Amino acid sequence: MIDIIAVLTEQRDFKKAQSYWTTLKNRLKNEGSQVVTKCDKLKLTAKDGKKYLTDVADVETILRLVQSVPSKRAEPFKVWLARVGYERMQETADPELAVSRGRKTWQALGRSKKWIEQRMLGAETRNKLTDYWTDQGSKSRMITRN
Repeated sequence: MIDIIAVLTEQRDFKKAQSYWTTLKNRLKNEGSQVVTKCDKLKLTAKDGKKYLTDVADVETILRLVQSVPSKRAEPFKVWLARVGYERMQETADPELAVSRGRKTWQALGRSKKWIEQRMLGAETRNKLTDYWTDQGSKSRMITRN
């Protein structure tokens, strides 16, 4: 987490970045934010070769913390998060937009038209099969082996 804070605040001094992170954690806790409680501590190897307890978090928590940092470097992430959130809200109202987004993403990744069509047909087939099983009363169950 300190590395992320250092990049966002353009702070090269580790101690100052660490101090900023400590201050931010305390501020978020005082505001009642649960985000900081989602940060775990893992022993990671530092440049000196020793292992130190270090705050780590999953991507969702990191993105939420980025929103809490007032910084010109954090601003592009905040704009992106707002745009993605808005797009997902639109897709909730019109799911066809999500399908279109998937197609455009695959095209941008260089997938062929045929590959995209096969992928989408496969998803549709899986959905129909799952719907059929559900309609027939099939229940999900875990198979265990002795």
